[in-house]
Amino acid sequence: MDLYLIRHAPTHRKSMVGWSDVDADFSDTDRFDALNAFLPQPANLVSSDLRRTVGTADRLATGRQRLEHCPKLREINFGDWELKTFAEIQETHAEDIRAFYETPGTLTAPNGECWNGFYERVHSGFDGLLRHTQGTLIAAVHFGVVIAAIQRALNVSAYEAFSHRIDNLSLTHIRITDGAWDAVSINDTGPLTNS
Repeated sequence: MDLYLIRHAPTHRKSMVGWSDVDADFSDTDRFDALNAFLPQPANLVSSDLRRTVGTADRLATGRQRLEHCPKLREINFGDWELKTFAEIQETHAEDIRAFYETPGTLTAPNGECWNGFYERVHSGFDGLLRHTQGTLIAAVHFGVVIAAIQRALNVSAYEAFSHRIDNLSLTHIRITDGAWDAVSINDTGPLTNS
């Protein structure tokens, strides 16, 4: 099975955006056209339940089966750090915010969730979708969700997975064979072709 992950369109925010349901900029019609031309049809298409992924998926829905939104594919919940900049968080939680990214695992943002819990939630969502879906799955998702998929596909630590850049409207292609995940491509941002 092929799993195509598209990071949602940009929000242009410079803050921690997790569960906040902010708008995105869907004006890059050339990129959407390239993705639509490249991504397979027929295919199943899913997104989280947040506007930035829903709107991204809606622009890729032509000729594809739109599945119900999957809340388990939401971004990590940053709790009290939501919509704050890295600098603002450093003022009160300098060691915590540094450790949150340098040693992702059990450290939780105040009133938020830790990486390990997030990883389990996301993969519970993917596993459920893959059990009940035949054929190719395209998912419009968030940065953290793509990183969690890369972590699984490469069998690396969260810290190593975080070394990958994941641009808005980039494509990451995962192939799943007999339950084993493998990364075919990561953060493809260039022109896409079917050749």
